[in-house]
Amino acid sequence: SVSPIVQAIMQIARQMKCAEGKEFEIELALQEGLANAVVHGCGNDPSKLINCCVACDEARGMLIIIRDPGQGFDPESLPDPVIGQNIFSEHGRGIYLINQMMDKVWFTRGGTQIHMHKSGEKTED
Repeated sequence: SVSPIVQAIMQIARQMKCAEGKEFEIELALQEGLANAVVHGCGNDPSKLINCCVACDEARGMLIIIRDPGQGFDPESLPDPVIGQNIFSEHGRGIYLINQMMDKVWFTRGGTQIHMHKSGEKTED
């Protein structure tokens, strides 16, 4: 259920040239954010709905907001997935990856809503 949404959003992002050249990072963060909302926010319950809003501007980049109907969480309480025994865990890297891929990430509504921003500024390769 996540992949068709990701592909549709990425198609629009490419057409509008927001955060051009940064599509991989945006796509991965979007995939992880939506997957977290499905698994953790909705408990894999197909009757529950997730809201995903996207703002796209060539100069300012892309802002993605995902909201789920779950109980929320404290992002500060998540264990660091690259320290100690957490390295061997089979899950728990989604928020870490989102933070690595996006320029700015913050949570609202008690952790049920994630905001992910990727700058539109061009970077030199």
